Amino acid sequence: MKNTALTHIHELLGAKMVPFAGYNMPVQYEGVTSEHLTVRNDVGVFDVSHMGEFYLKGKNALALIQKVTSNDASVLTDGKVQYSCLPNVEGGIVDDLLVYRINNEEYLLVVNASNIEKDWNWISQHNDLGVEMINKSDKISLLAVQGPKAAEALQSLTKVDLKSMAYYTFKTATFAGVKDVIISATGYTGSGGFEIYMRNEDAKHIWNAIFKAGVNFGIKPIGLAARDTLRLEMGFCLYGNDINDTTSPIEAGLGWITKFTKDFVNAEALKKQKEEGVTRKLVAFEIIEKGIPRHGYDIVDETGEKIGIVTSGTMSPSLKKGIGMGYVPKEFSKRDSKIFIQVRKKALPAVVVRLPFYKAP
Repeated sequence: MKNTALTHIHELLGAKMVPFAGYNMPVQYEGVTSEHLTVRNDVGVFDVSHMGEFYLKGKNALALIQKVTSNDASVLTDGKVQYSCLPNVEGGIVDDLLVYRINNEEYLLVVNASNIEKDWNWISQHNDLGVEMINKSDKISLLAVQGPKAAEALQSLTKVDLKSMAYYTFKTATFAGVKDVIISATGYTGSGGFEIYMRNEDAKHIWNAIFKAGVNFGIKPIGLAARDTLRLEMGFCLYGNDINDTTSPIEAGLGWITKFTKDFVNAEALKKQKEEGVTRKLVAFEIIEKGIPRHGYDIVDETGEKIGIVTSGTMSPSLKKGIGMGYVPKEFSKRDSKIFIQVRKKALPAVVVRLPFYKAP
């Protein structure tokens, strides 16, 4: 089991630690609901140093990215970030990721912790373009500082005007006295904030500086459990749950990051899917009665026949109702369609809704 540079701090803070993607990670501190609401209302800090970081360098770096990702990275300019995915040849997804353009010959790819080796091997096998690939995953720490007060809480630590940073942009700057820190206006919560990339040796200093700077803004450490409820309220896909090697980006509602203005791995098959339609779709639903949907629960029709499976589900701390996502046949995917979630022996009625579940005030 790997530790992050901050594992000992989480343990000192009394976090409940669990194994996740080969790392010893904090799942919660005070409790999921209170941590969730801290991020929605104030500001919280996640240690997500288990994520993977690959640098791609050279004159063909963009060409390789264009080849292996579904989105069109040619539209990126320096300091811009793009959400994308790595399609496989069977119509599924190797992983979803973020693409950072540092300059026209250097890019940073941020991938899911559980897929670091798989992604590295996948991109490497397509690298017949002489692109220099550097895996910095074990050397970089990553903190996600999320919530409506994040910019105010962090502003004293940098000269970068945080409030003026546009969504999905980044700057490399001095932060908490540390040079060459990446400050990214991205996140996985839907409540705004920043992701801060630093060298492992600077992680403890930066963690302490963030908590000192945020003391008057209600800042708290947040675990992975609240990260999951926050992203689900926004309808953000989680790799391994809502998307995987067998789900296509078209089925998953990720057609918006699948651009057919270029050629990429399995583009032809995915284009055909987009044009002809798919037989199943990932939908969002709310439980009408009391009940909590969970990953793996069956989705059934009114006769009790299984039509799908819940990929993600929880009791929404913000909405106080059961919410979830899952794949169903196309005919059940329209908004307001009635479906049922099999919770033990009871089929609970649910309704298909439009994302996001949570709308910021």
